[in-house]
Amino acid sequence: MKKSTFIWVAAFIASITYVSTAADSRPNVLFIVCDDLNTHVSTSDYSAIETPAFEKLAAEGMTFKRAYCQYPVCGPSRASFLSGLYPESTGIVNNATDIRNERPGTVSMPQAFKEQGYWTAATGKIFHNSKTDPGDLAWNEKAFFMNDEMPLEKQARKEFEAKHGSIEDRKNRSLWKEFLLGYAPQTMNQTPGWGPSGLTDEQHRDGKNARQAQDWIESKAYGDKPFFMAVGIHKPHVPFLAPQKYFDMYPKDGLKYIKSPSNFWDTVPKSSISKRFEGFGFEHSIENDDLRREYMQAYHACISFIDAQIGSILESLKTNGLWENTIVVLTSDHGYQLGEHFLWGKVTLFEICNRVPMLIRVPGQTKAASTSQGLVELVDLFPTLAELCDVNAPDDVQGRSLAPMLRDPNAAGKDSVYTVVTRGKNLGKAIRTDRWRYSKWEDGEELYDLRNDLEEHHNLARSPEYSSTLKTMRRHLERMEKRAAMAAR
Repeated sequence: MKKSTFIWVAAFIASITYVSTAADSRPNVLFIVCDDLNTHVSTSDYSAIETPAFEKLAAEGMTFKRAYCQYPVCGPSRASFLSGLYPESTGIVNNATDIRNERPGTVSMPQAFKEQGYWTAATGKIFHNSKTDPGDLAWNEKAFFMNDEMPLEKQARKEFEAKHGSIEDRKNRSLWKEFLLGYAPQTMNQTPGWGPSGLTDEQHRDGKNARQAQDWIESKAYGDKPFFMAVGIHKPHVPFLAPQKYFDMYPKDGLKYIKSPSNFWDTVPKSSISKRFEGFGFEHSIENDDLRREYMQAYHACISFIDAQIGSILESLKTNGLWENTIVVLTSDHGYQLGEHFLWGKVTLFEICNRVPMLIRVPGQTKAASTSQGLVELVDLFPTLAELCDVNAPDDVQGRSLAPMLRDPNAAGKDSVYTVVTRGKNLGKAIRTDRWRYSKWEDGEELYDLRNDLEEHHNLARSPEYSSTLKTMRRHLERMEKRAAMAAR
């Protein structure tokens, strides 16, 4: 039998393993995943920012204080948690690779739900992009939006076209891009850009995502089936654009941050550096207070903006009588560096880049305002939702269901959590236990005591007094490497 035929037959068999009925009483799922959101939210004990929607969900559900991604880049992280597999098993360690090519036949979370009787829908960014999205295989409905044209963009376009002609002309494309770079930071796209957008909430694509989700809820687009609705929030991914009112919430002179030791990079492996800071306009190991405040203000404005959009979706569940039969998951694909260790962006193994907010509410099971200090991973979400919704997850899923922890805040989490990132042809690997974070690179090691050094300013890997701890962490890493190794295809 040809491989393509085998995959089709397997998918067909899976599709008939559950027969939906009008009396299907399984819970709905609202799965909200933000893009590049670190723990700068009030539910992660970051008091400098206002996130009332996060707080309202936390007040009725469970907050996981120590949740970690498996790869701090969008594509690999999403491929991991949507399949329930570690990156070494998905084969996805960059944004350009498609899991369907690397691991044919892998069943994603929304595909499993669709094949087993759920109405599935997605708006915004769930899979990394349209090329890696499985389309009809996973979704009954799919929507994707763009921002409206900003006033600044419109003005720039008018000025440019008055001199050079249409921006659509092939001869003008590179010139138009160069023109925008010198026009205003909001128009710089992925270089990155930042600043007030001049748009309303509704003109931003995250505002449109929220309203699309509300429309599906209010119109009962799911019919008589339970739904699995995924909302991919684009912000606070660059460019850091939001309506002016959210910038006004965070005056730059009121922003506070902890400075890193000026000699920090003398003490750690050079492989642990990500040079993305150059794209943000910073120099190696040099603090630029004014520019840092510009970006922090914009990043925080984006967070308050998306919090408002998320709040509107949650309110729709309540006003439409769905709150008591809908599981809500709110998380991020990975964290983000905002100048910590003089770094910006992602692709590092530091705590601020690997830890994510995670809030889950399961009607009738989670205790209101409960918190868990247990170690958990994004790879755990697929088996968790599958168990809670009576959906069969694939046998090779590597995550562990969080259902026992959701029912009992004191239930133990994992002994360790695992994150990797590429450096050339090699992987940097990090293991996090209750107290320690250990990382192994081609050119050295890191060891941090997170009980006494949460900012990770003091690498203890070279200190003789911690040699025993170092050996223990190496063994932890070896066990995790085996667990994350290629799952049977």
